[in-house]
Amino acid sequence: MIQIRFVAPDGATQVVAAEPGLSVMEAARRADVAGIIAECGGACSCATCHVHVAADWMARVGGPDPLEEDMLDFAENVGETSRLSCQIPVTEALDGLVLYLPG
Repeated sequence: MIQIRFVAPDGATQVVAAEPGLSVMEAARRADVAGIIAECGGACSCATCHVHVAADWMARVGGPDPLEEDMLDFAENVGETSRLSCQIPVTEALDGLVLYLPG
């Protein structure tokens, strides 16, 4: 299993075990990560699964595609490392990934 660490705005952390092939959002929802609402269920049409990728992980995670960039316009507290977790596939290369939930 791939380990993904979610850090809440208050600094509390939750480590989630994720299966390769899922999206980060799916793994977060299965683990009841507070702050990952995912109203659209992963269709990249709501921005309620917005996360900030730790800067040292951005090269491995990659940036958003144009559709995701458009959806991020609807999210709050968007920054340079913002991504929609529904658009990040869980892979072996992301073991240890750190994501920050926007405040």
